[in-house]
Amino acid sequence: MACKCKSKKEDKEIKLTPEQEKILKAVAEMDGPVATKDISEATGIPSKSLSCRIRSLKTKGLLDSPARCKYEITEAGRQLVGA
Repeated sequence: MACKCKSKKEDKEIKLTPEQEKILKAVAEMDGPVATKDISEATGIPSKSLSCRIRSLKTKGLLDSPARCKYEITEAGRQLVGA
């Protein structure tokens, strides 16, 4: 199944969906790199639905993956959500 999320690097203003903002805020509140399962528990978004949203946030430079299947918020992500 193809991902239907759209992210454009050429956009000057980064726009987030409410779910993307919820994900960023949840990851910002957690210590260190976190797994999809942890993000799912914190946001109430099913794990299966997170991969596309996480990929979009990574493409926008708001999330980073320092280890396989682990994610952390970038400085740009913190600034965007005020964390």
